[in-house]
Amino acid sequence: MRINNHCSCGRTSRRTFLADTGLGFTGLALSAMMFRDGIAQKARAADGELSPGDLAHFTPRAKSVIWIFLCGGVSHVESFDVKPELTKYAGKSIDETPYKDVLDPEKIHKNLVGVNPSHGNRKTLMALNTGYKAYGQSGLVVGDWFKHIGECADDLAVVRSLWTCHNDHGTQLTWHTGRHPREGAFPTVGAWISYGLGTQNGNLPEYVVLGEPTGDCCGGEWTHGAGYLGPEFAGVRLAVGAKEPLPFVAPAGGTMLPEEQAAEFSLLGKLNRLAGIEYPDDPQLRARIKSYELAFGMQREVPQVLDFSGETEHTLKQYGIDDGTTKPFGQQCLAARRLVERGVRFVQVFHGGGGGGAWDAHGDIKNNHGSHSAQVDKPIAGLLKDLKARGLLDETIVVWGTEFGRSPGAEGTGRDHHPNGFCAWLAGGGIKGGVTHGATDELGFHAVENPHYVTDIHATVLYLLGLDPLRLEVPGRKRLELDRGNPILEIVA
Repeated sequence: MRINNHCSCGRTSRRTFLADTGLGFTGLALSAMMFRDGIAQKARAADGELSPGDLAHFTPRAKSVIWIFLCGGVSHVESFDVKPELTKYAGKSIDETPYKDVLDPEKIHKNLVGVNPSHGNRKTLMALNTGYKAYGQSGLVVGDWFKHIGECADDLAVVRSLWTCHNDHGTQLTWHTGRHPREGAFPTVGAWISYGLGTQNGNLPEYVVLGEPTGDCCGGEWTHGAGYLGPEFAGVRLAVGAKEPLPFVAPAGGTMLPEEQAAEFSLLGKLNRLAGIEYPDDPQLRARIKSYELAFGMQREVPQVLDFSGETEHTLKQYGIDDGTTKPFGQQCLAARRLVERGVRFVQVFHGGGGGGAWDAHGDIKNNHGSHSAQVDKPIAGLLKDLKARGLLDETIVVWGTEFGRSPGAEGTGRDHHPNGFCAWLAGGGIKGGVTHGATDELGFHAVENPHYVTDIHATVLYLLGLDPLRLEVPGRKRLELDRGNPILEIVA
């Protein structure tokens, strides 16, 4: 670890050179953009501060990610892993079916035993609460709650064998970081991508968050934070449809001339530059510098991104923006397309955030999932179709996920939490379309074929972006094997 900014031979280090070449705000912005674009990262590697393995590793298949997360736990058995046997044996205990051995520890993947201690109290099976249909040439069976997404079946790769380590809503954090919520805040997948790849547009954040994050078991900022990577790699929230999408960024109502504002930023840049030479490793300072740069650029860029007036009537209808039920989430999905179109690396889209999450259907699952799916189904399908029509799906990975599934057994009129086996799907850049991978048993209790911990989804996305999750490290922080995951190559084209 370096303890000063000068080499032992008397030469100036690359980091100090970058700082010393900064002339006011312009130079500061240049050095920060060089850092985010990887140039300064390579310099830091040459200075012995990073290993070369921390940089981009191979040719990417995609440039950006749209990460859709439905908070509260979507029923896998009634969405993309439909289990008709539940209706056939509804009202019976598991022991009364031919599948009574699904709870036999000898037949369950070793990592899944005891993950969900409550499943023993949910042995009375519940019938499906929605219909289902096969779609596309692939014949993917999808529950009627997601019929519009079903129309995109041949673009989807559905992973039906996910499991996770926690039975409560802290798994909302696990889905994003791979870590148990009791361990605290760790870098999210979006932060790793921001850290590893940098920006494609200096006027917008690399990592944008749309919608209300989850609020149960962990602070909402944890699900889009950067942990030990530093706050400059955390997600930046934008409020689509709000008068001020990003508070305190708009110019001061005509009271300040552009030249005056530029001079003010220049002074701040000079002061931060001087502090940066003395404290080059201060993450709070780096985050503050980046925030000034972004604020300056976003004053112009963000209003343009969130101005849908130039979109065609067809596009607005495709996202459901012409309908009150689908409009709020449709606006978020359209904003996500417009953000990746402008080079944003990672767009996190939340639905149903706050508390345990809107999809937490312990009671009346039929109305719960019916009403919430009506809000998101058409907009998500519209996003997929729009990206494809514009040629953006080839370079954009779309991920649909939730923290866990819901129990095949009944909890009154609802279904309980179920981390033992559930599903997600991916589409776009480098993903095979029209395939399913892995499986749960006939009742949807356990992942029994090709089980994947949730970080295998992370690893797959990183892999397609040109990053090796096994080599993406920072000095002094050793990631667990489980954190890093392994790419699911069976769904890669």
